[in-house]
Amino acid sequence: MRRFSAVLTLAVGLGAIDGAALGAERVTILYDAFGKSSALTTDWGFAALVEAGGRRILFDTGNDAAVLERNLAVAGIDLKSVDSVVISHRHSDHVTGLAHVLRTIPHVPVYVPLEPFGVFGGLLPPDFYRTVEALPGEMRYFGGMRRSDVRTGSLWPQATFVAVDETKEIAPGVFLLPTVSEVPGTRELREISLAVKTPKGLLLVVGCSHAGVERILETAGKVDSHLHLLLGGLHLVKASDAESAAIAAALKDRWKVEYVAPGHCTGEPTFAALRSRFGDHYLYAGVGTVLTVP
Repeated sequence: MRRFSAVLTLAVGLGAIDGAALGAERVTILYDAFGKSSALTTDWGFAALVEAGGRRILFDTGNDAAVLERNLAVAGIDLKSVDSVVISHRHSDHVTGLAHVLRTIPHVPVYVPLEPFGVFGGLLPPDFYRTVEALPGEMRYFGGMRRSDVRTGSLWPQATFVAVDETKEIAPGVFLLPTVSEVPGTRELREISLAVKTPKGLLLVVGCSHAGVERILETAGKVDSHLHLLLGGLHLVKASDAESAAIAAALKDRWKVEYVAPGHCTGEPTFAALRSRFGDHYLYAGVGTVLTVP
Protein backbone atom coordinates (compact mmCIF):
# COMPACT_ATOMS: atom_id res chain seq x y z
CA MET A 1 0.00 0.00 0.00
CA ARG A 2 1.40 3.40 -0.91
CA ARG A 3 2.17 5.55 2.07
CA PHE A 4 1.68 8.82 0.23
CA SER A 5 -1.28 9.57 -1.96
CA ALA A 6 -1.28 12.27 -4.60
CA VAL A 7 -4.67 13.73 -5.43
CA LEU A 8 -5.41 16.60 -7.80
CA THR A 9 -8.09 18.61 -6.02
CA LEU A 10 -10.00 21.39 -7.76
CA ALA A 11 -11.41 24.52 -6.19
CA VAL A 12 -14.33 22.89 -4.37
CA GLY A 13 -12.18 20.24 -2.72
CA LEU A 14 -9.39 22.61 -1.85
CA GLY A 15 -11.86 24.81 -0.02
CA ALA A 16 -11.99 22.14 2.69
CA ILE A 17 -8.54 23.10 3.96
CA ASP A 18 -9.27 24.18 7.52
CA GLY A 19 -8.13 23.60 11.10
CA ALA A 20 -9.55 20.08 11.19
CA ALA A 21 -7.01 18.98 8.59
CA LEU A 22 -3.94 19.57 10.71
CA GLY A 23 -3.70 16.02 12.02
CA ALA A 24 -1.74 14.69 9.04
CA GLU A 25 1.18 16.05 7.04
CA ARG A 26 0.30 17.25 3.59
CA VAL A 27 1.57 19.62 0.92
CA THR A 28 -0.53 21.70 -1.49
CA ILE A 29 1.27 22.92 -4.60
CA LEU A 30 0.20 26.53 -5.13
CA TYR A 31 2.60 27.74 -7.79
CA ASP A 32 4.33 25.97 -10.68
CA ALA A 33 4.53 25.99 -14.47
CA PHE A 34 2.64 22.73 -15.04
CA GLY A 35 -0.56 21.21 -13.72
CA LYS A 36 -3.77 19.39 -14.55
CA SER A 37 -6.16 21.94 -13.10
CA SER A 38 -7.46 24.63 -15.45
CA ALA A 39 -8.72 26.52 -12.40
CA LEU A 40 -5.24 27.46 -11.18
CA THR A 41 -2.84 29.67 -13.13
CA THR A 42 0.48 28.19 -14.24
CA ASP A 43 3.59 30.36 -14.14
CA TRP A 44 7.31 29.85 -13.68
CA GLY A 45 8.06 29.74 -9.96
CA PHE A 46 7.28 27.74 -6.86
CA ALA A 47 5.13 27.94 -3.76
CA ALA A 48 3.62 25.26 -1.56
CA LEU A 49 1.58 25.12 1.63
CA VAL A 50 3.08 22.58 4.03
CA GLU A 51 0.86 21.37 6.86
CA ALA A 52 2.95 19.57 9.46
CA GLY A 53 3.70 19.54 13.16
CA GLY A 54 0.40 21.29 13.84
CA ARG A 55 1.57 24.24 11.71
CA ARG A 56 0.81 25.72 8.33
CA ILE A 57 3.96 26.85 6.58
CA LEU A 58 4.00 28.67 3.25
CA PHE A 59 7.16 27.53 1.50
CA ASP A 60 8.16 30.11 -1.14
CA THR A 61 5.76 32.56 -2.76
CA GLY A 62 6.15 32.25 -6.52
CA ASN A 63 7.04 34.69 -9.27
CA ASP A 64 4.03 37.02 -9.34
CA ALA A 65 2.03 38.32 -6.37
CA ALA A 66 -1.20 38.51 -8.41
CA VAL A 67 -0.88 34.89 -9.57
CA LEU A 68 -0.22 33.70 -6.02
CA GLU A 69 -3.23 35.67 -4.76
CA ARG A 70 -5.46 34.16 -7.46
CA ASN A 71 -4.26 30.60 -6.86
CA LEU A 72 -4.74 30.93 -3.11
CA ALA A 73 -8.29 32.14 -3.70
CA VAL A 74 -9.10 29.28 -6.08
CA ALA A 75 -7.61 26.82 -3.61
CA GLY A 76 -9.73 28.28 -0.81
CA ILE A 77 -6.68 28.90 1.36
CA ASP A 78 -6.83 31.78 3.81
CA LEU A 79 -3.37 33.22 4.38
CA LYS A 80 -4.46 34.23 7.87
CA SER A 81 -4.28 30.54 8.79
CA VAL A 82 -0.56 30.46 7.91
CA ASP A 83 1.76 30.33 10.93
CA SER A 84 5.04 31.11 9.17
CA VAL A 85 6.66 31.62 5.79
CA VAL A 86 9.90 30.07 4.54
CA ILE A 87 11.71 31.66 1.61
CA SER A 88 14.16 29.13 0.19
CA HIS A 89 16.36 31.70 -1.54
CA ARG A 90 16.37 35.20 -2.95
CA HIS A 91 15.52 34.49 -6.61
CA SER A 92 12.45 36.34 -7.86
CA ASP A 93 10.53 33.21 -8.90
CA HIS A 94 10.41 32.20 -5.23
CA VAL A 95 10.05 35.52 -3.45
CA THR A 96 7.93 37.95 -5.50
CA GLY A 97 4.61 36.78 -4.06
CA LEU A 98 5.81 37.91 -0.64
CA ALA A 99 4.29 41.31 -1.43
CA HIS A 100 0.78 39.80 -1.33
CA VAL A 101 1.57 37.71 1.74
CA LEU A 102 2.75 40.72 3.73
CA ARG A 103 -0.29 42.77 2.73
CA THR A 104 -2.48 40.06 4.20
CA ILE A 105 -0.44 38.90 7.22
CA PRO A 106 2.14 41.65 7.79
CA HIS A 107 3.47 40.30 11.08
CA VAL A 108 3.98 36.67 10.08
CA PRO A 109 7.54 35.40 10.75
CA VAL A 110 9.42 34.94 7.47
CA TYR A 111 12.41 32.61 7.64
CA VAL A 112 15.11 33.50 5.12
CA PRO A 113 18.75 32.57 4.46
CA LEU A 114 21.26 34.67 6.36
CA GLU A 115 22.54 37.16 3.76
CA PRO A 116 23.41 40.51 5.36
CA PHE A 117 23.83 42.16 1.94
CA GLY A 118 20.88 40.39 0.35
CA VAL A 119 17.35 41.57 -0.40
CA PHE A 120 16.13 40.62 3.08
CA GLY A 121 18.44 43.05 4.91
CA GLY A 122 20.28 42.37 8.12
CA LEU A 123 22.57 43.64 10.85
CA LEU A 124 26.23 43.86 9.85
CA PRO A 125 29.02 42.84 12.24
CA PRO A 126 31.15 45.78 13.43
CA ASP A 127 34.26 44.28 11.85
CA PHE A 128 32.88 43.73 8.35
CA TYR A 129 35.55 46.09 6.97
CA ARG A 130 39.23 46.75 7.75
CA THR A 131 40.34 50.12 9.07
CA VAL A 132 43.34 52.42 8.67
CA GLU A 133 43.62 54.70 11.70
CA ALA A 134 46.22 56.93 10.05
CA LEU A 135 43.66 58.25 7.53
CA PRO A 136 42.01 61.60 8.26
CA GLY A 137 38.49 61.38 9.66
CA GLU A 138 36.82 62.51 6.46
CA MET A 139 38.27 59.46 4.67
CA ARG A 140 37.15 56.97 7.28
CA TYR A 141 33.82 55.19 7.47
CA PHE A 142 31.55 56.89 10.01
CA GLY A 143 34.39 59.26 10.87
CA GLY A 144 36.45 56.40 12.30
CA MET A 145 33.73 55.22 14.72
CA ARG A 146 33.04 51.48 14.83
CA ARG A 147 29.26 51.05 14.76
CA SER A 148 27.31 47.98 15.79
CA ASP A 149 23.96 49.20 14.45
CA VAL A 150 24.62 49.23 10.70
CA ARG A 151 21.83 47.46 8.84
CA THR A 152 21.51 46.74 5.15
CA GLY A 153 18.25 47.65 3.45
CA SER A 154 15.41 45.28 2.62
CA LEU A 155 12.92 45.26 -0.23
CA TRP A 156 10.29 44.50 2.42
CA PRO A 157 11.18 46.73 5.39
CA GLN A 158 7.90 45.91 7.15
CA ALA A 159 8.59 42.16 7.21
CA THR A 160 9.57 40.18 10.29
CA PHE A 161 12.53 38.34 8.83
CA VAL A 162 14.24 35.57 10.79
CA ALA A 163 17.67 34.85 9.31
CA VAL A 164 18.78 31.21 9.31
CA ASP A 165 22.41 30.09 9.03
CA GLU A 166 22.29 26.74 10.84
CA THR A 167 19.83 23.88 11.19
CA LYS A 168 16.84 25.25 13.09
CA GLU A 169 13.81 23.46 14.55
CA ILE A 170 10.87 25.85 14.16
CA ALA A 171 8.22 23.46 15.47
CA PRO A 172 8.37 19.95 16.92
CA GLY A 173 9.88 17.78 14.20
CA VAL A 174 9.98 20.64 11.65
CA PHE A 175 13.46 21.77 10.63
CA LEU A 176 15.04 24.37 8.36
CA LEU A 177 18.22 23.21 6.63
CA PRO A 178 20.55 25.87 5.19
CA THR A 179 23.02 25.13 2.41
CA VAL A 180 25.42 27.25 0.37
CA SER A 181 25.98 26.63 -3.33
CA GLU A 182 29.46 25.97 -4.66
CA VAL A 183 28.15 25.45 -8.19
CA PRO A 184 29.40 27.86 -10.87
CA GLY A 185 26.71 30.38 -11.69
CA THR A 186 25.16 30.33 -8.23
CA ARG A 187 28.31 30.15 -6.12
CA GLU A 188 27.74 31.41 -2.55
CA LEU A 189 23.94 31.45 -3.03
CA ARG A 190 22.35 30.55 0.29
CA GLU A 191 19.24 28.38 0.34
CA ILE A 192 16.91 26.85 2.93
CA SER A 193 15.13 23.51 2.65
CA LEU A 194 12.31 22.32 4.90
CA ALA A 195 12.47 18.91 6.59
CA VAL A 196 9.59 17.33 8.50
CA LYS A 197 9.88 14.20 10.60
CA THR A 198 6.92 11.89 9.97
CA PRO A 199 6.20 8.37 11.26
CA LYS A 200 7.26 7.10 7.81
CA GLY A 201 10.53 9.03 7.65
CA LEU A 202 11.60 12.47 6.47
CA LEU A 203 9.51 14.72 4.22
CA LEU A 204 11.98 17.04 2.50
CA VAL A 205 10.74 20.13 0.60
CA VAL A 206 13.30 21.92 -1.57
CA GLY A 207 13.06 25.15 -3.55
CA CYS A 208 15.71 24.90 -6.29
CA SER A 209 18.51 22.76 -4.82
CA HIS A 210 21.16 25.20 -6.04
CA ALA A 211 23.77 23.60 -3.78
CA GLY A 212 22.97 20.22 -5.38
CA VAL A 213 20.24 17.90 -4.18
CA GLU A 214 22.77 15.39 -2.87
CA ARG A 215 24.33 18.00 -0.59
CA ILE A 216 20.87 18.84 0.72
CA LEU A 217 20.15 15.15 1.29
CA GLU A 218 23.41 14.83 3.20
CA THR A 219 22.34 17.71 5.46
CA ALA A 220 18.85 16.25 5.86
CA GLY A 221 20.29 12.89 6.82
CA LYS A 222 21.60 14.44 10.04
CA VAL A 223 17.98 15.04 11.05
CA ASP A 224 16.67 11.65 9.90
CA SER A 225 18.52 9.12 7.75
CA HIS A 226 15.26 7.68 6.37
CA LEU A 227 14.41 9.96 3.44
CA HIS A 228 10.79 9.13 2.77
CA LEU A 229 9.64 11.82 0.30
CA LEU A 230 11.61 14.41 -1.66
CA LEU A 231 9.46 17.21 -3.09
CA GLY A 232 10.26 20.35 -5.08
CA GLY A 233 12.80 21.68 -7.55
CA LEU A 234 16.09 19.93 -8.29
CA HIS A 235 17.57 22.53 -10.67
CA LEU A 236 18.15 20.14 -13.55
CA VAL A 237 16.04 21.98 -16.09
CA LYS A 238 18.82 21.89 -18.71
CA ALA A 239 20.42 18.60 -17.68
CA SER A 240 21.36 16.06 -20.32
CA ASP A 241 19.63 12.69 -20.45
CA ALA A 242 22.74 11.12 -18.93
CA GLU A 243 22.79 13.62 -16.05
CA SER A 244 19.09 13.10 -15.40
CA ALA A 245 19.51 9.32 -15.36
CA ALA A 246 22.50 9.60 -13.02
CA ILE A 247 20.70 11.72 -10.42
CA ALA A 248 17.63 9.46 -10.59
CA ALA A 249 19.84 6.46 -9.91
CA ALA A 250 21.65 8.22 -7.07
CA LEU A 251 18.41 9.25 -5.35
CA LYS A 252 17.00 5.74 -5.60
CA ASP A 253 20.07 3.58 -4.98
CA ARG A 254 22.57 5.64 -2.99
CA TRP A 255 20.30 7.88 -0.92
CA LYS A 256 17.43 5.39 -0.64
CA VAL A 257 14.80 8.07 -1.19
CA GLU A 258 11.49 6.23 -1.01
CA TYR A 259 9.24 8.61 -2.95
CA VAL A 260 9.88 11.59 -5.20
CA ALA A 261 7.49 14.41 -6.13
CA PRO A 262 9.57 16.69 -8.37
CA GLY A 263 8.46 20.07 -9.63
CA HIS A 264 9.54 23.54 -10.71
CA CYS A 265 13.14 23.57 -12.05
CA THR A 266 13.63 19.79 -11.99
CA GLY A 267 13.23 19.76 -15.79
CA GLU A 268 11.18 17.63 -18.14
CA PRO A 269 14.03 15.17 -18.94
CA THR A 270 14.55 14.63 -15.21
CA PHE A 271 10.80 14.21 -14.65
CA ALA A 272 10.98 11.40 -17.21
CA ALA A 273 14.10 9.84 -15.70
CA LEU A 274 12.69 9.92 -12.17
CA ARG A 275 9.35 8.48 -13.24
CA SER A 276 11.14 5.67 -15.03
CA ARG A 277 13.41 4.93 -12.06
CA PHE A 278 10.86 5.26 -9.25
CA GLY A 279 7.80 3.78 -10.95
CA ASP A 280 4.74 4.05 -8.70
CA HIS A 281 6.91 5.79 -6.10
CA TYR A 282 6.97 8.80 -8.41
CA LEU A 283 4.27 11.23 -7.28
CA TYR A 284 2.79 13.85 -9.55
CA ALA A 285 3.13 17.36 -8.07
CA GLY A 286 1.77 19.88 -10.58
CA VAL A 287 0.09 23.07 -9.41
CA GLY A 288 -3.18 22.26 -7.62
CA THR A 289 -1.98 18.87 -6.39
CA VAL A 290 -2.42 17.93 -2.75
CA LEU A 291 0.05 15.35 -1.46
CA THR A 292 -1.02 13.74 1.79
CA VAL A 293 0.50 11.40 4.36
CA PRO A 294 -2.32 9.07 5.54
